[in-house]
Amino acid sequence: MGNFTHLDESGNPHMVNVGEKKVSKRMARARCIVELGDEIMDQLESSEIHTKKGPVFQTAILAGIMASKKTGELIPLCHPLGLDNCEVQIHVNEDRAVVIDCTTHITAKTGVEMEALTGATVAALTVYDMCKAFSHDIVIREVKLMEKRGGKRDFLRE
Repeated sequence: MGNFTHLDESGNPHMVNVGEKKVSKRMARARCIVELGDEIMDQLESSEIHTKKGPVFQTAILAGIMASKKTGELIPLCHPLGLDNCEVQIHVNEDRAVVIDCTTHITAKTGVEMEALTGATVAALTVYDMCKAFSHDIVIREVKLMEKRGGKRDFLRE
């Protein structure tokens, strides 16, 4: 385990200086699981849930992309980044849970894990917001980094 990178020698928060780092291609993929329950999942038609607010998954995809792009404004000490790409994919798994994957790409001096995690999380919150009129028995769980490439070390969760 290393030191906390966002603390200086005195223990005060600071932004990590990436000025001397080399530019490289970086990618991160985060996942969030949303359990909507049978009452809401019974509304699923052709891989989409429609509410009075509109198509749930399509709206969540847009929200996730928008959130990824604003991560530097939302999380203290995150560098503001201009993403090369951001993709949000949503599917329903065999347990009837909604699986949200957010994949971010950049060519830069710092990684995009926080952007992927933020995108997946905000997409999940959007699903909740759009479905809460049906039921409040919605559980958002397992927000986690699944993969990252580039930088000091790669990571892959099985």
